[in-house]
Amino acid sequence: MNDELLTTFDELGNITGAAPRSEVHRLGLWHETFHCWFVGREQQELTVYLQLRSTEKRDYAGLLDITAAGHLLAHETPEDGIREIREELGITVSFDELVPLGIVPYTMESAGFSDKERANVYLFSNSYSLEAFHLQEEEVAGIVTASFADFRRLWQGEAAAIRIRGFRMSAGLRTEIDEMAEIGQFVPHEAAYYSKVIEGIAAAFA
Repeated sequence: MNDELLTTFDELGNITGAAPRSEVHRLGLWHETFHCWFVGREQQELTVYLQLRSTEKRDYAGLLDITAAGHLLAHETPEDGIREIREELGITVSFDELVPLGIVPYTMESAGFSDKERANVYLFSNSYSLEAFHLQEEEVAGIVTASFADFRRLWQGEAAAIRIRGFRMSAGLRTEIDEMAEIGQFVPHEAAYYSKVIEGIAAAFA
């Protein structure tokens, strides 16, 4: 909700106060978010899990994104961010199961929207099957997996598209996804952000 109160920061990460979410994005104020990337293995191949954003979302509707993510409210700490996993994916994990990659600052700009995030980024070693995911459909339209090697090649400019497989929800029904996805189908986080995530996955799961 746009009335949510978020802690605001300066460019150095110092707290400057708090503001409603709508003002934070309108004015381009730095704020905190929680990002969790699910990583698994399929036949010994490392895979990454991507959420397909709902087509009802105001921002970046229908694009591929972080497995689970959301804003941290003014009274919350990164540990509270695990609620995003439960709410969006229907999966319950504990904070101590996550692998921290640190805070990654980055910005995204679009018409009338300035997103300056201090993202608390984590990895989760996932053993849940896709059938175990129960999505918050107003937020998440589907879940897919991609080969980590392909994902890395895509963001390093070595591949034009990658294969994604999983499911999409529509009116409470699951339909299979098995298609190719180009870089334009992903939320446009900064390339440096994707590089940080890729480096973290390679180090944690090599």
